[in-house]
Amino acid sequence: MPERTATIASRSGLHARPAAIFAEAAGESPVDVTIAMAGTPAEDALDAASILSLMTLGAAKGDVVVLRAEGDGADLDSLVTLLETDLDAA
Repeated sequence: MPERTATIASRSGLHARPAAIFAEAAGESPVDVTIAMAGTPAEDALDAASILSLMTLGAAKGDVVVLRAEGDGADLDSLVTLLETDLDAA
């Protein structure tokens, strides 16, 4: 299972606009992508394509999250880039 870590860069964390942008990109993946706070067991990860899940995660600026793909084909690099960009400024 491919896995990448990312540090949240948006000033408001993964809330509202950044969550919507990220969820849309994750939803375009050909395989399921999950997200969790670093240190959280993989079985407790949330659906990265769900805005509600992203907001429930409560990730703030500077928090480290883990992205996991359920199989091959997900572009985790582009998803990491989104998380490490201040989407509030875009």
